[in-house]
Amino acid sequence: MVAVMSIMVFAGALAVSVAIIAAAVGPQWQRILRLAAGQTDRAFAPLEQLARAERHIAVRRWASTPVPASVRRLREVA
Repeated sequence: MVAVMSIMVFAGALAVSVAIIAAAVGPQWQRILRLAAGQTDRAFAPLEQLARAERHIAVRRWASTPVPASVRRLREVA
């Protein structure tokens, strides 16, 4: 009886440990396989992404400002 109980306890511990490892590795399995194949990840550059986003916002803000009347007249004349 003790042998059966110890097998059940160790089998349960094994199942829990496998489930925890699968939960930890599961979301990143594609990245792990890419790294194992020798492909490197892109460098994380938050400042570069921020600069690109701010340029995009600035361009949209510039494009949405109304054209002054003097510039509009000059365009019509040309």
